[in-house]
Amino acid sequence: MPRQLGELEDAVMTRVWQWNRPVTVREVLEDLQQERSIAYTTVMTVMDNLHQKGWVRREVDGRAYRYTAVSTRAAYAAALMNEAWSRSDNPAAALVAFFGMMSAEQRDALRDAMRIVVPTLPEDEVPPGGEAADEGADEGTEAADGAESEAGR
Repeated sequence: MPRQLGELEDAVMTRVWQWNRPVTVREVLEDLQQERSIAYTTVMTVMDNLHQKGWVRREVDGRAYRYTAVSTRAAYAAALMNEAWSRSDNPAAALVAFFGMMSAEQRDALRDAMRIVVPTLPEDEVPPGGEAADEGADEGTEAADGAESEAGR
C-alpha cells in the first residue's frame, strides 16, 4: 500500500502525471520555480526518492535521467481510499459516512463508475441524481448504525 505523498513529492508527481511523458529534473524545477523558490538539488533528491519508492521509473538520457510515472494519479487516489477503508473497524459504516460527504457531482461519478464495474446493474439499483444521499442525515446515521450492528454479530 502506498504511503500518502508529502507536499513536495505531490507537487513533483502532479507535474509528472499531468505531462504524461518522460520528464527531467530541470523541467520539473523550472515549473516549480514559477510558484516557489526551490533548488535543483532538492528537486533531484525528491525525484530520486520517488524512484526509490517505486513511484517513477527513470532512464538515462545523456547526462540526465528522464522520469516517467509508474501508475496514474487515479490509481494512487484509489489505493489511498482502499487503505483508509480497510483500516476501519467497521468498513460498511465508513463507506456510509464517506458517501454522505460526497457532492452531487461525486455521487454522479460514483454511479457512472458502478455502471462500468457492474455493467449488468439494473437502473433502479442505482438511484438517479443523489435522491438517496439527499434524503437526510438521519437515514445515513441509521444505515451506519445498522452496519455497526451487522459488524458486531
